[in-house]
Amino acid sequence: MDGEHYALSGVERERERLPPIYNSSAPAAFGRGAKQPFPSLGSFISTLSQRREAGGRGVAGGMTGTLSGTLSGTLSGTLSGTQWLRHGRELPPICSDVRQKHRLSIDTLPPEVKAPFPSDPILPPRTKTTKEFQEDMERAVQSGDWREVREFYLTTFDSFIEINAAFKREANGSFNTIDDSGVNAKFVNAVYDALLSTPQDIQKSVLKGIINSLLREWKGPRTKDDLRAYFILVQNPQYSSTSTYVIYAHLLRQIAALSEADHHFLVHWLKKLSARRFRQPVERLLQFISTRLFPAEPDELPPLAKCSWWIPSATKVLGLFNAANSVSSAPIMPFTDFYNITLEHIDFMEEYRTWQNYGNSNRFSFCQFPFILSTVVKKAIIQKDSEQQMISQARQSLVSKVSRRQRVDMNLLFLNIKVRRAQLLSDSLDELTRKRCDLKKKLRVTFVGEAGLDMGGLTKEWFLLLVRQIFHTDYGSS
Repeated sequence: MDGEHYALSGVERERERLPPIYNSSAPAAFGRGAKQPFPSLGSFISTLSQRREAGGRGVAGGMTGTLSGTLSGTLSGTLSGTQWLRHGRELPPICSDVRQKHRLSIDTLPPEVKAPFPSDPILPPRTKTTKEFQEDMERAVQSGDWREVREFYLTTFDSFIEINAAFKREANGSFNTIDDSGVNAKFVNAVYDALLSTPQDIQKSVLKGIINSLLREWKGPRTKDDLRAYFILVQNPQYSSTSTYVIYAHLLRQIAALSEADHHFLVHWLKKLSARRFRQPVERLLQFISTRLFPAEPDELPPLAKCSWWIPSATKVLGLFNAANSVSSAPIMPFTDFYNITLEHIDFMEEYRTWQNYGNSNRFSFCQFPFILSTVVKKAIIQKDSEQQMISQARQSLVSKVSRRQRVDMNLLFLNIKVRRAQLLSDSLDELTRKRCDLKKKLRVTFVGEAGLDMGGLTKEWFLLLVRQIFHTDYGSS
């Protein structure tokens, strides 16, 4: 505090030597004119030196805005939020255009110069244990008096701070590592397991509290306590009902919009869940995507045009679970369980074209997340794409011949391979090597010395014989 007071006193003495800062409402009197770009440090020093050589102690006109911007930047970096408010009334007013320049210029600073995120807030004391909560539930079920349980749920989900206060193992512990989320998983499981058996008014109060929490924290997490809250909320079993999908969608949207560093923490926290607790939110996400694509009752959900961000957000969050499953030492669940069979009924070729044509844009395509596509969809996409490339290659060869006024041969449309049965493997490799530029064309095989037109049967026979020879033990032995 003495160092801060000394720094503040130095700034105040410097301010006493400065001229007053005038309001920007009278530019004509001081020759300010139109607002100019924020001057560089070199121009500021040069101008200041010229003024000093001229013998002027004051800094006129245009330098007023520069000094005030520099002073405000210095003070902003020196004083914390509360100190700034405490000493704000002792400082001269800063004209609005200078504040605007300072706000724009801060974006150009490197990350290490910017002010760090504030530390986790002090959490209110919450001492209820898992055993005490379970006893409260038993008494409520037996007596029908749910007041204590209702108060617990109402308070716990009212804000991110309350969520952390209830479920954090140590209220004011840091737990800022990927190895430990700091969440009392046993307590979270007990609270969620009991939630669906409580009266409807309690369940509605939980959803209302989640809405308030999400609205309050919409600008994104600033501390690891916020990440912990998202980690806890995404496990809520209430999202299995379509009536909660609007709330669920907003939660998924905020999680999907987190920074890459925050996603890194969530992935490593998610992989610590048990197999059962991990599978439940995955199944809810898959159900959410399927229901949004093909709702049983269209009137239950908002029009798709008004909530086009639902599916991208859910798919991105599902990607976090897939990443957690991948980085786990042993897969928590089979990768095939991430397949969404519903996607077999959409126009997946349109999804593929969107991905190919707008790969670097923000347009969403399921092809960006291959883990969600079943083998049936992937096979169909590869087959269609192969056919399109064959047609494209044949068309290019045909156009090239016509443009040079050469005779057109229909063999240009195919990858023609001629092989001898006795030298099947060597002839095949030689042909494929020589005709590398035609590899994307449709394949047509001819066996030397045999009459016949390849309508597909010869190609299949060639593949079968070739595979047998390639995997023969004579070729595979060392």
